[in-house]
Amino acid sequence: MHALSPPTASHVDVARGVMAAEAAGLRALSASLGPSFGDAVERLAACEGRVVVSGMGKSGHVGRKIASTFASTGTPALFVHPAEASHGDLGMILSGDAVLMLSNSGETAELADLVAHARRFGLPLLAITARPGSALARAADIVLLLPPAPEACPMGLAPTTSTTMQLALGDALAVALLTRRGFTAGDFSANHPGGRLGAQLRLVSDLMHGGDAVPLADASLPMDRALILMTGKGFGCLGALDADGRLQGVLTDGDLRRAMGPDLLARKVEDVMSTNPRTIGPDALAADALRAMNAGPRPVTSLFVLDPDRRPLGILHVHDLLRAGVA
Repeated sequence: MHALSPPTASHVDVARGVMAAEAAGLRALSASLGPSFGDAVERLAACEGRVVVSGMGKSGHVGRKIASTFASTGTPALFVHPAEASHGDLGMILSGDAVLMLSNSGETAELADLVAHARRFGLPLLAITARPGSALARAADIVLLLPPAPEACPMGLAPTTSTTMQLALGDALAVALLTRRGFTAGDFSANHPGGRLGAQLRLVSDLMHGGDAVPLADASLPMDRALILMTGKGFGCLGALDADGRLQGVLTDGDLRRAMGPDLLARKVEDVMSTNPRTIGPDALAADALRAMNAGPRPVTSLFVLDPDRRPLGILHVHDLLRAGVA
């Protein structure tokens, strides 16, 4: 066994050195972007099939992540392992697909059959590599060149800075493509139905209470009757409507405490209610509703859901967000 050498720098110093090297690589990559990046985005956007991503070793691990990011942001994609491609998985690559290959050296032997397959069937071939004169770069239709940057390990051998740049370039392609396609948060939600992220991306209309459950009354309703209605609905608030059925204000438990007095029950809802309540639309995300509830100096526990004419469609309570896993 090799004896451990005494450390010459703290672990934190080593970590900061790694991050500084990789950050420098990313700055160089950003500065190097040119027309080829725009060409790549347009070529991938025009793809009628899937984007087939491939790479060997560390580039393959990065490629899997890039394919996953593409797929979740509106660009159909899959990863094909180059070693498996030569043993039948070339059949996964179809007419209309585009191929994106990652190889820092551009000389990865295992990619040869994939390159030949793409050339044989006239598939667009895009390469992410650090060597412009490499076999992969020469074969590709579009080359996204990684700028010279030292690896972050002290020997300069372990793929660190290079894979960070590959990953960042893949993310940049995915985000540029989703922007190009007009991909929305609602589209993103459809691809992420599970977990906390999926919950946050659910729409208010999916979680709100509607119909008779919504606590609503005319703004001129006497307070004694309003309290009975408000208590019966169980949301701790009451929406006050004008003569046209639009939300004019909201009566809350806090409003009642602030208006407490001997004449409270003789007054009308419009005399006590808050006239500038927080509301939300039905197509807003659940995460937006949670932010709206927590905004300002005083959080609220319910939001009335309104149409563009301020007519109530429903009500959303913070407990609905808790049950859905948003809060």
